[in-house]
This record gives sequence, structure tokens and C-alpha cells, in this order.
Amino acid sequence: MRKWIAFPHKEGTISRQAHADLPEEAPYEREAGRSGFFGPTAHFHHKNPPTAWEKWEGPLRPRAYDLNELDKNSNSPWGAENLLYNAHCKFRIWNCNEAMLNLARNGDGDELLFIHKGQGDLFCDYGHMEIREGDYVVIPRGTMWRIEPQEPMTMLLIEATNDSYQLPEKGLVGPQAIFDPAMLDVPSINDKFKAQQDETPWSVEIKRRGQLSRVKYNYSPLDAIGWHGDLSVVRINWRDIRPLMSHRYHLPPSAHTTFVASRFVVCTFVPRPIESDPGALKVPFYHNNDDFDEVLFYHAGDFFSRDNIDAGMVTFHPSGFTHGPHPKAFEAGRKYAKKETDEVAVMLDTRDALEVGDAMAGVENPDYCNSWKASE
Repeated sequence: MRKWIAFPHKEGTISRQAHADLPEEAPYEREAGRSGFFGPTAHFHHKNPPTAWEKWEGPLRPRAYDLNELDKNSNSPWGAENLLYNAHCKFRIWNCNEAMLNLARNGDGDELLFIHKGQGDLFCDYGHMEIREGDYVVIPRGTMWRIEPQEPMTMLLIEATNDSYQLPEKGLVGPQAIFDPAMLDVPSINDKFKAQQDETPWSVEIKRRGQLSRVKYNYSPLDAIGWHGDLSVVRINWRDIRPLMSHRYHLPPSAHTTFVASRFVVCTFVPRPIESDPGALKVPFYHNNDDFDEVLFYHAGDFFSRDNIDAGMVTFHPSGFTHGPHPKAFEAGRKYAKKETDEVAVMLDTRDALEVGDAMAGVENPDYCNSWKASE
């Protein structure tokens, strides 16, 4: 059995409540925490922004990538390169512009699709469903599936390697908070699904341990006429998420957790009112990411804590340094310049260090680490 050392202590000039009523002489609060935002914490009050560095040297630095510049076209999801990855997670992006010529099957783990652009039809073991921009689609390990785009589609692919996706424990707020599980859609054995059950030959590309095998059929193997149970492909759109919020307290990113695997979480930031209490912090607080690597994919809107970030970009903050809002965003928060956010972003937090794929070198903004300078 293990238990964190716990001894709540107060030292020097502090605020009575974290993230609120910060001391005027030290308005920059920094949170040091363990296990992401789930473990013990300490809050420091600084006279200067903890991100007011002058220079970065060495490989540990905040990074930004413009995924819009990548060549993402492929007829198969297995043609999409690993952009960020470790033994427990694979993060990729994929353009699917034409109907897949083969079925896909992931033998390595559950797959999470986030539809960044476009719409289309998903056919899988469980039936047919239409998918569109803003949808999350969880595909259980071993499921056969294919997509027929109705228009060109761009998708994030996040693999839970040797793992599965589950919903977060919602505790005091109850199981219907954030989104009611009844909102999850499943495929249908409908006329469109039955129409593709013919004698057309199909191949299934199975990925296992990073290697591909191909199984050929003289008919469509998606030939089920029904199913029952509690395992299925499921879909939820970010527009169906009702975020937790407080007008008096800035909630940590963990409050916006959408899916959980054993070694990482996926969170979703959606439009919400900004805290209105005069003493409440109105932007993300400065914090150490000491146990998790943090990845943010920017889907849509104005990203209120970051400058010069557009839809289709990714920021990557490896574990080991303090980060937080850019100077302009921090000042706008102090002035309560914005009353609500309109950003939509997907966050991936991993307990294990992520490697950066070779393709990322050509789309990195090397000056991103300097964007916290006050002169910026």
C-alpha cells in the first residue's frame, strides 16, 4: 500500500483559495502537482511570470507544429505516420478523400477517431453510421471498419496501444455530467449497411505490433444481420459536451476529461463562459507538468490562452518545465476582456514520455518557445 505524504502547510504571503484572490504584489500563481491534476499540490505566488525565460537550450522545450503542412493523404489509416508516440499511445493525423479500398482492423488496441474536417459513412462490424466534423468515434480493438467520405475528411487517430478507452469517473457530479452516456450513438443494422452485403471481394488490413497482414474474402465480411451486448463502436460530438464550470474558480483541465485509458487521458475544451467573480483567475494557471506530457490539438475557434495558433496546429509540452498562458492572454484575463471562450481543442495527456515522429521536423515552429517573452 502507498499513501502520499500529506501535511497542508502555509508559508509567507498566500491566497486563502487557490486560483482566486491572488496577492497584488505577487499575482503570478504556479501550481506544482503530482499525477497530473489528481494528486497533491503546492501553490507558489511569484512576483514575475514563471514563464518569463530569456533563452532555451537543449531538447526539452515547448513545441508547436502546423499539421496543415503535412502530407496526410492515404487510402488506409495505417498509412498515417506516428507523429507523437510511446509504448501506450499513438497520435496520428489522416486525410481520407476517397472510399477505403480495404477494411481496417487494429489488433494493437482501441482506436479513437476525432473528425477534424468533412463527413462520411462508417461501416463496421456493428453496422453503419454517419460521421461528421466534431465527432469522436471509439472503435474497439479488433473491429473491422471502413469509411466512405461524402467529402474529404481529416481525422485525428489516437490509439490506446494494448489498452481500451473508458469513461472517466464523475464522482460528486454524477454519471450524467459532461455528457449523459445515453448521448452515445451506436451503428445501425440499416438498409445502407445491408446493401453492401454482396459478393464483392474485400481484403482486411490487420495491424498487429506495427506490422500489417491482409486477409482476403470473396464477399463483404461485414455481413452481420444483428448483434447484442454492451461492446460497440460509439460516437459523441463535441457539441454534445456540457462542460463543468464555476463562475468563481478556474477548473483544472482534468475537469474536461472525455475518455480515459490506463496511461493517458483525452480531454475536450469546448466553448464556455469565463469566470465572472472579480477575484477568480480567468485563464489557465501556470503549472508544472511533472508527471505528464501534454499535447493540444486545436480544432476550431480563438484559442484564448495562446497567440498565433490556428486550427489544425498542435502544441506539445513535454514533462519537466512550467508553462501557462501567454503574456497577452494573462493580461486580458486580468482585465476580464473576454466574457466567454469559443475554442474547441482536443488534449492528450500521457503518463509516459512521447517520442516525436520524423515527419514533425518539417512542420515545427522553432520560435514557439520564445512566445512567452513579455516583449511578445
